[in-house]
Amino acid sequence: MAPAAAVPGAGDAAGETRRLAREVARVLDDCRASLAVHPRKIRELGAIRSSSSAGGRFLPAFCTALTPLFEPLRRSAAADRVARFAAAFASASASASAAGGGDGDEFFEGFLRFLLVASSAVHRPARLRSCQIISEIIMRLPDDAEVSDEVWDEVIDGMKIRVQDKIPGIRAFAVRALSRFASDGEDSDIVDLFVETLEKEQNTEVRKAIILSLPPSNATLETVIGSTLDVSESVRRAAYSMLSTKFPLQSLSIKQRTSLLYRGLSDRSASVNSECLKMLKDEWLMKHCGGDVITLLRFLDVETYEAVGETVMVVLLKDGSVRVQDGQTIRQYFIANTEGEAEQVSNIQLMDAEVALYWKLMCKHLQAEAQVKGSEAATTTGTEAAVYASEASDKNDLLDSVLPNTVTDYVDLVKAHLSAGPNYHFASRQLLLLGEMLDFSDTMNRKVASSFIHELLTRPFEHEVDENENQIAIGDGVSLGGDREWAKAVAELAKRVHASTGEFEMVVATVVEELAQPCRERTADFMHWMHCLAVTGLLLENSSSLRSLQGKAIEPSKLLQSLLLPAAKQNHVDVQRVALRCLGLFGLLENRPNTELVKQLRLSFINGPDLVSAMACKALIDLVTWHGPQEIDQAIGIESSDATYETSQFTTVDISNMNDDDLNIGVLDILFSGFLKDDWEFTMEGDNHDNVPTILGEGFAKILLLSENYAKISADLHPVILTRLVSLYFMEETKELGRLKQCLSVFFQHYPALSDKYKRCVSSAFVPIMRAMWPGLYGNVGGSAHVVSKRRKYAVQAARFMVQMVQTPLFSTETTEQSRTSPESRPTSPDLSNHCEISEEGLAIRIAVEVANCPDKKTAAGKAYCLALCKVVVLLRFRQSEQKAIKCMRGLVNALAASDKDLVKELTPMASRLRSLDESPEEKLPQDEADEIFKKLGLDDGFRLDTNSVVPPTPAPRSVRPAPSRRRARRDPSSSDSDTDGQEAILHATSVSQFAATPMVTGARSQRESKTAAMSKMSAKPAVDSDGESDEQSNVTTDEDSSDE
Repeated sequence: MAPAAAVPGAGDAAGETRRLAREVARVLDDCRASLAVHPRKIRELGAIRSSSSAGGRFLPAFCTALTPLFEPLRRSAAADRVARFAAAFASASASASAAGGGDGDEFFEGFLRFLLVASSAVHRPARLRSCQIISEIIMRLPDDAEVSDEVWDEVIDGMKIRVQDKIPGIRAFAVRALSRFASDGEDSDIVDLFVETLEKEQNTEVRKAIILSLPPSNATLETVIGSTLDVSESVRRAAYSMLSTKFPLQSLSIKQRTSLLYRGLSDRSASVNSECLKMLKDEWLMKHCGGDVITLLRFLDVETYEAVGETVMVVLLKDGSVRVQDGQTIRQYFIANTEGEAEQVSNIQLMDAEVALYWKLMCKHLQAEAQVKGSEAATTTGTEAAVYASEASDKNDLLDSVLPNTVTDYVDLVKAHLSAGPNYHFASRQLLLLGEMLDFSDTMNRKVASSFIHELLTRPFEHEVDENENQIAIGDGVSLGGDREWAKAVAELAKRVHASTGEFEMVVATVVEELAQPCRERTADFMHWMHCLAVTGLLLENSSSLRSLQGKAIEPSKLLQSLLLPAAKQNHVDVQRVALRCLGLFGLLENRPNTELVKQLRLSFINGPDLVSAMACKALIDLVTWHGPQEIDQAIGIESSDATYETSQFTTVDISNMNDDDLNIGVLDILFSGFLKDDWEFTMEGDNHDNVPTILGEGFAKILLLSENYAKISADLHPVILTRLVSLYFMEETKELGRLKQCLSVFFQHYPALSDKYKRCVSSAFVPIMRAMWPGLYGNVGGSAHVVSKRRKYAVQAARFMVQMVQTPLFSTETTEQSRTSPESRPTSPDLSNHCEISEEGLAIRIAVEVANCPDKKTAAGKAYCLALCKVVVLLRFRQSEQKAIKCMRGLVNALAASDKDLVKELTPMASRLRSLDESPEEKLPQDEADEIFKKLGLDDGFRLDTNSVVPPTPAPRSVRPAPSRRRARRDPSSSDSDTDGQEAILHATSVSQFAATPMVTGARSQRESKTAAMSKMSAKPAVDSDGESDEQSNVTTDEDSSDE
């Protein structure tokens, strides 16, 4: 009877559970409409759970009522509200349990386990919704909630698995759920998982969730900073938000602070700009620096990162976050605080670097605002003009109150900082730039300033003395004061003071004559030579022509003969460098280059030390791009009618063994020969990265870009130059030359898109580049297996890179004008074969002919070379309008497949694609038309197309019934088919197995055609097997191929 009595009890329990489920479902349904009813419904559902009749049946009822939420395939706002309500109710239950409110722990832990089971379901919506609710619960859960460690371990393990889920939304919710555990610092595996996942994560929202979930620590700082370079602006913005709220300013290094500001303030996204500005203004300036911008600049080391400091000041000034406070003025530094302070010279308190930068930018900002308001007042009328004029007057008055009282005070202020030593060099330069805002119209002011300018120009180089008592100049040794920025500041101030026409040249020329006197008398040391030449360079750099120097203290001819040329022949390397720089500037100002000047530059480039050769190379490149190479050669007697300008190759010479009096070699030949010298020193010192490969690479890139200006340079030389530049870009020896890499990267990106002539040059240079870079062929050395493999890898990269350049769409005036014309005015002929030399079709034919004519196909290097080219040629696309090129390429592909079975696998996709594009596959291309295409492409050797190797007609569609797995067709070895026909059949059969049959094929196939298809099918399998073996043996980067070289 006991079992019979238990049955009614079980039925009552099931009925009670269904009743509770209906009550819970009703509450959940009420929560779908709005979030506003959630607090009231949480209390209502809590009352249902705490009722005496509920007991332990509430959890099953709650889960049953919530189960339909896991079924919809699409998310909706109503379902999200229900999920948030469920999470809020579970968190409230745990909170009530922590406060002593009954059986909340049992319900909470049971509900979590229910969600963990759902998170492992096969059904995607179930996993997504469960992870969403778990993350909401964890984020809402109070700190004092009592949950067993066993449950938390299950949650952590389950969410770690979900982080690797294939659905991005599930990964994002799993990351959010783990974020609270990562912040506790107890489980470092979570942080490691986040960092590892971030590196390979492709989804933007998941990356953003990971960034926002990382705890602040030294281990995660670099990860967050690296995310400021993310391709997604939302991720970059999240990274700046994290840095703003979780990483204090003091925890970042100076380099990290400046890098973040440089990236954020110059970001192309306005939202990232605003987030970076918010971090800079609200957190760094106001919170960590107390609103003091000087303190903020000290955190940025403006002496080292001047550009970042200026950007920060400009942004804050435009935003209005920095203003001139009452009592702040430059004049306060003329008052001594105490008499015994060390930093006082003539009752002038010295400025720090940050203070000097602050005042320079503040004064510039006030002056610019005054000018803007004045311009607006001049362009308007009435009350509006009066308001603008008043604002401009206020700005000018404020600027006058900030600047020193007189020019004499200003000069004393700068002199005090100059006398304080090199530690105040930066502050002195900032104060020099303040002079642009002073008024020098008064004669007395101009006289005082002129005397100060003379003192600045005659101020000798600062130097140090080493242990051997040798003097070493401080700075670059080329510019005035050893600093290019200092020389610019002096020049700007001098132009401001001596603003009359010709007055600046007269004053500086007088100083040059004064300094050149000891040099002509041979009483000057090398430091005096360098100083004199630096002032000369300042004069030449700021002069518009040599005519402006006529009638001055030193004439141009005298300057060249008595100072510059003798200086270039000095023994000291630093004197030669600065002299060659001046010679280059002098040559730019001449109408026609001077003979002795050109000879000296050539001689210094050939025989000088590396630093001297680099400066001479830079000067020659400048003269070539300004005057043209023919003008440079005519200056030394080489006429433009010589063969130098008509050949297709440069006359390369060994400049290390070249005679000084050999004047029969043109300047371009000498410069190009500099590429071939392999013992240049790659010095990275100085701002210009003065090394010959970098200068030559930049120079010849300019020549190619401006080739229309140099008509006498043979167009056949352009591919030669491009070949050398691409080889230089992929050379192992130049990987440390960052400036060269950056310059060539920008050049390659824009060069093929500017003109069809440039694209023709790229196509013509492909084969020479591959010949020059492939080891073991065409006279190139081989080397060890590792070296050969690496060089092949670089060659393949260069080949793919060149294909991308050819595929770059044109962006030129011709293309723009053609796109604007009406469709009726455009040419309607589909035959575009006249332009195949600049298209992908032309490049594909070049590559095919190169493979066909490769002289060393039997060697390991030759096999790898041909295989690599075939892997590249399939990347090129053919247009259906290019029927002649398609037929020509089909003949080449078939001939290649017939001659080398190893290439069948690589050429099969292209053969099938070409056949589908051929409008008349049965017609053959006459050899004379093929020769015409070869002639257009500059392939004089050409190739004899095999007319018997045309792809046969497309066979009948293969039956959908699968073939028997163990039956193999065996071909009769005594077949009368030729090898060529066999290879054509192999190509065709393999293509049929990879691509769908042509829909035009009908059932009216003859028995002969069906037999041809069957024979092709029979011969395909052994061909594929041999293909696989040959592919494994001839990998382009294998180490075994080089053993024969």
